[in-house]
Amino acid sequence: MRFSSRLDWASKPNRLAQLLGARRASGARILDLTESNPTRAGLDYDKRAILGPLTGEGLMLYRPHPAGLEKARRAVAGYYAARGYDVDPDRILLTAGTSEAYGFLFKLLADPGDEVLVPRPSYPLFDYLARLEGLRVRQYRLAYDHGWWLDVESVRTALSDRTRAIVTVNPNNPTGHFLKEDEQQALVAICAERGLALIVDEVFCDYALGAPRPRALSAVTIGEALSFTLNGLSKLAGLPQMKLAWIVVSGPPGLREDAVARLELIADTYLTVATPAQEAAAAWLAWAEHFRHRLRARLENNLAWLRSAFIATPAGVLECEGGWYAILRLPQTRSDEEWALELLRSEGVLTQPGYFYDLDQEACLVVSLLVEPETFQEGIRRLAARL
Repeated sequence: MRFSSRLDWASKPNRLAQLLGARRASGARILDLTESNPTRAGLDYDKRAILGPLTGEGLMLYRPHPAGLEKARRAVAGYYAARGYDVDPDRILLTAGTSEAYGFLFKLLADPGDEVLVPRPSYPLFDYLARLEGLRVRQYRLAYDHGWWLDVESVRTALSDRTRAIVTVNPNNPTGHFLKEDEQQALVAICAERGLALIVDEVFCDYALGAPRPRALSAVTIGEALSFTLNGLSKLAGLPQMKLAWIVVSGPPGLREDAVARLELIADTYLTVATPAQEAAAAWLAWAEHFRHRLRARLENNLAWLRSAFIATPAGVLECEGGWYAILRLPQTRSDEEWALELLRSEGVLTQPGYFYDLDQEACLVVSLLVEPETFQEGIRRLAARL
């Protein structure tokens, strides 16, 4: 039996996954500093506010629309209006998660064998999403020097005749780098000049950490090049199980409307967004404001604890402007994978080696700031003591 080459990637567990499985099978306690699921992070959810909207009569009617129900798209437009952005609901298309949104956009913009540019370091999911559409990934560079910055020249170097889109995450996962105005404008200029699309993933945009710093406006304001802004309830409201996300289409009139029409044709083929999530969208977005306030407090407190814990150690915490993650730079006495294995083996502390995210620097570990404070602090204490 021959399967598609799009699924031809290694399925054997890596060394860290093998050790983790063995430790869990033995009943050992694991201090998991990688938890990224908000529903398993001990956060306080208002069940009445979340489940209450799922009792309306509208849930019993199936009224499919390729772009999503108008009332849900208006709710998303209201989210942007509260931040000072005027977004017409007709520019919004709902999806069942941002992964599906990427799939739709890759179908829209590229043919098999074409290429998309993605940042390095970044979330490894892009490789899988692109390959499932028959596309190739090329990487451009985020560099670190007392803070992260976008290497625009590396974007130009990565371009080829098969490039169809540039993907950026704002703020980046796991570096926490927010695009600055000049960086975003450089990407827009490249896309306008080369006839490319810009895809901007803003799922962490409401989680700026620390004092306010200069950053680019939301990509929904872009008018010079065709662009697509992604966001959704998974991070915005800590509700990944509700499977509601969206694409906002921006750019020159005419081109923008053509893209919307083609996206609706793709969406009409699947019709994946559930009616209950659309009916509840407005209520969930309103509740999410309170959720984000509490979550930001946890993220900032964990980050402050992390920084203080490493003051008297040979390790450090790389600059982080936003998001849910932090990067630790450890002594280069061993690789990041060896550090992760050693910490799990000797201290019962689970972290992620930097190479998971294509971090070029040795030796880096990635930890989640979402973790419950008690677990986070104990894990960091053990890590610091080991150093």
